Amino acid sequence: MKNLYITQSGTLKRKDNTILFENSKIKKVIPIQGIETIYALDEINVNTKLLCFLQQNKISLHFFNYYGYYSGSFYPKESYVSGNLLIKQVEHYTDKKLRLQLAIKIVQGIARNICYVLRHYSKHGIDVSNALGRINAASRKATLCYSVNNLLIVEGSIWDNFYSCFSKIVLKGFIWKRRVKRPPDNPLNALISFGNSLLYTRVLSSIYFTQLNPTISYLHKPFERRFSLSLDISELFKPSLVFQTIFKVINKKMIRLSHFDARVNYCYLNTEGRRIFVTEFDKKLRKASKHPKLGRSISNQTLVKVECYKLIKHLLGEKQYDPFNLRKRC
Repeated sequence: MKNLYITQSGTLKRKDNTILFENSKIKKVIPIQGIETIYALDEINVNTKLLCFLQQNKISLHFFNYYGYYSGSFYPKESYVSGNLLIKQVEHYTDKKLRLQLAIKIVQGIARNICYVLRHYSKHGIDVSNALGRINAASRKATLCYSVNNLLIVEGSIWDNFYSCFSKIVLKGFIWKRRVKRPPDNPLNALISFGNSLLYTRVLSSIYFTQLNPTISYLHKPFERRFSLSLDISELFKPSLVFQTIFKVINKKMIRLSHFDARVNYCYLNTEGRRIFVTEFDKKLRKASKHPKLGRSISNQTLVKVECYKLIKHLLGEKQYDPFNLRKRC
């Protein structure tokens, strides 16, 4: 299955059994076969005829605004439902002990994958030893947490220590002081926010093809107007899918400072910058490696879906959940 990225403003509509994108410059007919997710990365017009067509073909459509911020999703009517799994999912949230056990596993998985990325740069002569030590200590501390709120503080320290290495990893010129989200205040923060949004919607599309309910989560607290389970699973894949992509496009000079529009108090990728980033992000998603347990090569995109099934097995009591391990690729 593949993803379709629309990086220009225009109109998207159904044309017979295909979809048509057009604006003042282009008119392109796109076959629907094999498309799983559509990312509208600029402002587009759609109608109910298109949405019904996407529903029939079980295709999610994620909307981003002019500045590259995630706006919302068209999520096809759920066709994969399980009352038993829903009950188990809720039980693992309402039972404080069960929820905390899952949340600790997720945080330790995040720390493990961040350390794998940092060790790569350590091998290339970049001194990240202090951050590695603090992240490993935080991972051990996670097992002592008595509440999810306490655990979230530990998780925050893990990410802060990771962020502290950015000034050593990325090319000079990409100024880094701290993580600023709303709105991003510099090019590096803009890349992180954009990459995180792409991953969040990728995970949401994967959850759709399982029987999981995307609103019930364990590390993040469920809130209205967001699919918090997507946030839980996204955290595990950010080090590889988002940050390795960011480091690549910066250090290989694929994205430069000229690909950003900076205004007072905020910064965002321009159209060309978004196109470059999504191209590399999608390459990362499609990159395949041999899965040690399945015995065959699968893509990173499929690994996200596999993660959902691993969580299902845990919830149903079939197998203890072991979060995605970047080193083992499983």
